Amino acid sequence: MLQVLNPATEEVVATVPAATAQDVDAAVARAARAQERWAAAAPADRARLLRRFAAQVDDHLEELARLEVREAGHVIGNARWEAGNVRDLLDFSAGGAERLSGRQIPVPGGLNVTILEPLGVVGVIAPWNFPMPIAAWGTAPALAAGNAVILKPAETTPLTALRLAELALAAGLPEGLFQVLPGEGGVAGRALVEHPGVAKIVFTGSTRVGKQIMTACADRVKRLTLELGGKSPNIVFADADVEAAALATPMSYLDNSGQDCCARTRVLVQRSVYDRFLATAAPAVESVVVGDPADEKTQMGPLISRTQLDRVRSYVTPGDGIHGSAPEGPGFWFPPTLLTDVDPASPVATEEVFGPVAVVLPFEDEADAIRLANATEYGLSGSIWTRDVSRALRVSGAVRAGNLSVNSHSSVRYWTPFGGYKQSGLGRELGPDALHAFTETKNVFIGTEPADHTQSPEA
Repeated sequence: MLQVLNPATEEVVATVPAATAQDVDAAVARAARAQERWAAAAPADRARLLRRFAAQVDDHLEELARLEVREAGHVIGNARWEAGNVRDLLDFSAGGAERLSGRQIPVPGGLNVTILEPLGVVGVIAPWNFPMPIAAWGTAPALAAGNAVILKPAETTPLTALRLAELALAAGLPEGLFQVLPGEGGVAGRALVEHPGVAKIVFTGSTRVGKQIMTACADRVKRLTLELGGKSPNIVFADADVEAAALATPMSYLDNSGQDCCARTRVLVQRSVYDRFLATAAPAVESVVVGDPADEKTQMGPLISRTQLDRVRSYVTPGDGIHGSAPEGPGFWFPPTLLTDVDPASPVATEEVFGPVAVVLPFEDEADAIRLANATEYGLSGSIWTRDVSRALRVSGAVRAGNLSVNSHSSVRYWTPFGGYKQSGLGRELGPDALHAFTETKNVFIGTEPADHTQSPEA
């Protein structure tokens, strides 16, 4: 059994049966049967059912949000956005089902067309930091492209996923098409990755585990999308609106208590405005409201678990840097923290802490900023603050990251691509081409000329 704790109180919210390898095997068999019928359905019919699924999510948005608050400790405003993101992505993907088309390519002697066919059964392994939306990032486009989906949520956050599966059935999706199997990563997750009946794995989580999954998939030449870690830069040039950049800094890394692979945890500030930046950023960090995630006024909630709290504590000496306050007593609380006078090569400046901790590092000029920004094994996201459009374009081209924002901290929209460079991942999710990642391209040539038996098949 899996025990689900409320991170804000440490109280048990629910217990959920943990799936075994045998459960995974049976789920794959059900999914394969359902997928054949689903793929044969008219695209408009698939789209209609996915829109009904979206409507069910919308009708239960507050319920899903409150469930996310209890199991993940997300502040209520964020949780409502997350449930809404699931709804919106289902609607967006439904439109893709009706527009998923191949091409006609001019060739001599006949007609050549490409056909996009579904892969079959897709395994989605979702993380605990954004249980609802990231589960939907893989599930919605995979279903729209004609696949079946088996979703394995994180051990600590299975409840919203289970509820989504119930809503899918209520919307009329076929039995077995979208299944949720809570379980341990080393058991249910491994079984899903290694199962020969699973055509693709979509994994979001740590780079360490992602490498293990990549190795297992390589042995089977299994399709794979990975969204892994990040250590994203927030670059503030002297010509920027420094006060605006400073005021925006706290929530660029404190959203979801810093448990966000896109968190801007390396704040790079041009030396000539370093003190000016800190004069505004420090009180902004100190004033962040940390507390009960169900309270509408709360800006930051707890960390997900005792394990995560201990990990964050291992990077920070108590009292160091600029920090706010956090509740005492039960719950996995850590205060907002902004560290100064940090060695750029230290673990806290180079490793993914995955908590409410960022470092501020000075830089001299544009070349130095780019060097620091790229001095990490990760390349997921980042921000650039400048009034110089040419500089914004130059630095955007030079920073090795998949998602960059200029004069903002926006990274993820369901209608634009998302993914990382280097060890931040493999492949892209979301955006107009999301469904293509769940298809195989078949090329078909239809000859219109009399056959020439003297030519080889490859000619």
